[in-house]
Amino acid sequence: MTETLDIDGQTIAYDLQGHGPLVVLAHGMGDSRHSYRFIVPALVAAGYRVANVDIRGCGESSTGWTGYGRTDIAGDLVALVRHLGGPAVVVGQSISGGAATIAAATAPDLIAGIVELAPFTRTQSVDLGGLLRVKNHRRGTIQLARVMMSGSLTGWMSYLDIAIPTKPADWSIERARIETTLTDPERMGVLRAMTKTSPADAGARLADVRCPVLIVEGGADPDWADPRAEGERIMADLATGLGQIAVIDGAGHYPHAETPEKLLDLLLPFLTSTLPVGTEADNA
Repeated sequence: MTETLDIDGQTIAYDLQGHGPLVVLAHGMGDSRHSYRFIVPALVAAGYRVANVDIRGCGESSTGWTGYGRTDIAGDLVALVRHLGGPAVVVGQSISGGAATIAAATAPDLIAGIVELAPFTRTQSVDLGGLLRVKNHRRGTIQLARVMMSGSLTGWMSYLDIAIPTKPADWSIERARIETTLTDPERMGVLRAMTKTSPADAGARLADVRCPVLIVEGGADPDWADPRAEGERIMADLATGLGQIAVIDGAGHYPHAETPEKLLDLLLPFLTSTLPVGTEADNA
């Protein structure tokens, strides 16, 4: 059942399942909370209360927000944790990985840990050598540029076909659902706006994070010539000892949808050590 949270006259949609410590799931741009469809049941079964969020402008959340950057999304996530009763672990993918960083830095009393999946969390620079050397990095970058410049739906769907090398069993249905959603000019406008945002605001807050951080990269993610190196650069800007990195071989930019079992093998131990079930933080 979809629930909503009002923020500044707009609405954030989410669903809430389970009982126990709070885990908040936030997807990437051009997507919806449906991308975590394989993850939610396992987290609920493990004893967690799971809030699966449509970030602003996406899914069933409203459009018409004044901004779609990581700081904006972070504010929404913090507001949701406060509304539901924290502390929480926030799992953020892509743009929401950067938002999770900002949320942790700005609300340390509410955010007990963050998990960043294929995150854009630091200022990016053009890797000309990587573009020449790695075919899929070049192909994916070209398609993203088409979306940024013209709002090309064909460009986004072509990007997804590259960014999801390990196709979920239901990919034909899921792909059609995403394509249908983005035929709405307002939804495509949100996606295009998000492609133009900079992760510099998230990178500037990495040193302010005080909670444990798990960074998960897909080894076949076309967004970087070397996904592990990107994760290591994020780690280098965190305080010593806070971060850990894992790379899932064969996964692209969406490990939660492509290789959910492998992601859960990483996520569940992190949750157990960061916000274990049965503690005083366990909210019903």
